[in-house]
Amino acid sequence: MKTSDTQEHTYPETERPLLLLQLSAQPSHELTLVNLKGWRLITVTSLEEADRQLQAEHFVVGLACFDWHDDSQQQALTHFFQHHHQTAWVAAIRPEQLQSVSLRRLLFENFYDYCSLPLGDNLDHLAIILGHAYGLYHLQHQANRHLESEHQFEMVGASPKMLEIFDLIRKVAQTDATVLIMGESGTGKELIARAIHQRSSRQNQPFVAVNCGALPETLIQSELFGYEKGAFTGASQRRLGRIEAAHQGSLFLDEVGDLAANLQGHLLRFLQEGTIERLGSNQSLAINTRVIAATNIDLEQAVEDGRFREDLYYRLSVLNIRVPPLRDRAEDKELLARFFFNKFASDHNGNLKGFTQEAIDAINTHNWPGNVREMINRIRRGMIMSDNRLITPQDLNLESPDGHQIGADNLKTLDEARAEAERVVIEHTLSQCKNNVSKAARILDVSRVTLYRMMEKHHLQHHKGAPHH
Repeated sequence: MKTSDTQEHTYPETERPLLLLQLSAQPSHELTLVNLKGWRLITVTSLEEADRQLQAEHFVVGLACFDWHDDSQQQALTHFFQHHHQTAWVAAIRPEQLQSVSLRRLLFENFYDYCSLPLGDNLDHLAIILGHAYGLYHLQHQANRHLESEHQFEMVGASPKMLEIFDLIRKVAQTDATVLIMGESGTGKELIARAIHQRSSRQNQPFVAVNCGALPETLIQSELFGYEKGAFTGASQRRLGRIEAAHQGSLFLDEVGDLAANLQGHLLRFLQEGTIERLGSNQSLAINTRVIAATNIDLEQAVEDGRFREDLYYRLSVLNIRVPPLRDRAEDKELLARFFFNKFASDHNGNLKGFTQEAIDAINTHNWPGNVREMINRIRRGMIMSDNRLITPQDLNLESPDGHQIGADNLKTLDEARAEAERVVIEHTLSQCKNNVSKAARILDVSRVTLYRMMEKHHLQHHKGAPHH
């Protein structure tokens, strides 16, 4: 399993150590792990022996098979698992034991998951559970220290497609060639661009991002290339453009497919010659900037339709990274959900423990048309709306696993649901920040002007006299 980079205590798949704590007098056929691929199995038959092994070697994952009928053993087991919480434990138990409230509490508080005995033909299912525990352990125990850095990005994945992208990022970062990142909206294209920059020789230089689709055509040329004093009405002083601001660093052009035809020509000239001219000036300036572009449209089709210059397309796509939509990353859905839960946990009450199994099932079956951005929205909404220790499908406004549509008597369009979730998050954040708009904007990761615009859209009035600086 892998996140944005290799972590401590990660192992090649054939070398991951697995501690099997075998305290149950089960028939051998109930727990046969001879064919469990990808793990180096170390078996112990007592808590004392397990304690010695855990002190001698770091085990990311442990598998525990035990009986829950001896009161004295229950106390010892509870103490053992609480003491060795740094290991991600998975239990292998008989289903009838789950009738015990104390066992359910032990599993809830100390285990990542459990599987039912006898295993039978479910060895592959156990392998998936162990793999999830391995990945989730790294998200919860090791990613936090990286998130403290402003340059760490939420690139989480264990699916084959994402692992390929992580490898591509490392390779692409070693060159200065232009990169074209393709993928649907909300898939994390800017995160990939920033990761390339941070792993390149330009990492200590500026990373400048421009959303080509968000700026009016009348402004984008001056934003990109800058202007001289007096170049047009209102140009009272010289201003550097984004390309010049990214000198020695990286320029990220998001939604590059939305560039107007005349600006496509200016950008092509810069890519060919490495020079720009500010508006109102005839002087050519040599700029050393690495260009990383992104698009959510089919640029090849846009070239065929005459909406995008073919020569510019080939200049931009020297290296290509295609980001898969979240619906094609089945292995990553639960990892991402738990990752974002942990990321936002400090913003909410400490009673929240995670997700119900029904919520996890709903997350895994949802199609995620809005991709990772939609998941962030729903997880934040669920954490706000939940009145329990575990988030339910209703809290996430997702269809329940049995196919029942939440709120089926009051169906909403996707846009309406997104707008409602956005309003709830903004309203809650403003409340938590005592209507300090600047602080709320920082938490929501938007500008203060954008937040005011969103408040106006949702008819959220800023309280008169409330602080905003």
